[in-house]
Amino acid sequence: MKFISTEDLTSLPDWLGVIAALEQGHRLPQPQIADIFLGDEAMTMLSRAAYVDGLGSGVKTVTVIPDNQERGLPTVQGAMLCFETGTGTPLALVDSELVTRWKTAADSVLGARCLARSEPKILTIFGAGAVSDSLAEAYAAQFPTLEQVRICGRSSARAGALVDGLLQRGIPAVQVRDAKVACEGANIVSTATTSKVPVLEGDWVGPGTHVDLIGAFKADMREADDALMERGRIFVDSRETTLDHIGELMIPIQSGVIARNDVQGDLYDLVGGDAGRVSPEEITVFKNGGGAHLDLMIAHYLIQLAQDPT
Repeated sequence: MKFISTEDLTSLPDWLGVIAALEQGHRLPQPQIADIFLGDEAMTMLSRAAYVDGLGSGVKTVTVIPDNQERGLPTVQGAMLCFETGTGTPLALVDSELVTRWKTAADSVLGARCLARSEPKILTIFGAGAVSDSLAEAYAAQFPTLEQVRICGRSSARAGALVDGLLQRGIPAVQVRDAKVACEGANIVSTATTSKVPVLEGDWVGPGTHVDLIGAFKADMREADDALMERGRIFVDSRETTLDHIGELMIPIQSGVIARNDVQGDLYDLVGGDAGRVSPEEITVFKNGGGAHLDLMIAHYLIQLAQDPT
């Protein structure tokens, strides 16, 4: 069984290819998925398993330890084990960092490709970590019309370093310290933080904006306030991994701000053409909740590259 690490493939995948693989995966039958969360505030172990007819099965297990950032270690560490369809033979063990890097951003950008208005010029990203880095790359690849990528991070030093790195790769990045200002005139606003309280207010978001919510992954986490959830038409990558698991939706549903049926569709609906933007002026809100079926789609793409890099 082959182990595939980040070092093996970092220079091989391209964002358009990854996004296309994710889109193709959503043309396959609906998945069977299951999640397990263990731990506490200091350490969460998350195991996500999926079976997709045509792709086989897989399980990704990671630990999430926020304090690792202060130790100089990754916040998220783990691996994904994939099994062949039919025989159930272990196929490959893939570094979770590699899977997550490509999956998370591709998930969001596929959602934006289905929901954002055409030819966006300004992208705002809240957060200055590794996910924000990959988001900037992926969005720039999908939307070459982008003229400015605004980075708004809690740490000014990290945000500045991210901007410098993006500029070196030809991405027109700029640091904006004021969150409200960062949203002014933005066509797409993406949040990639670990906040438990809203960092994005609905009053900051103009008509026609597409909002991409990524960071919240537990029941007590959210990045958008009630005003945004009320104003926007809401979509998710997967109903099964978001509605009853992530505070971004659970909290406003429990308080009566929104209802479950306010979620207009997921990626299966969006890719299939059964849901989407209905007017240029509406605000679309996409919750990227992840899921093992998405990991499985991306892992298979990466395994194919390892087997045949051409």
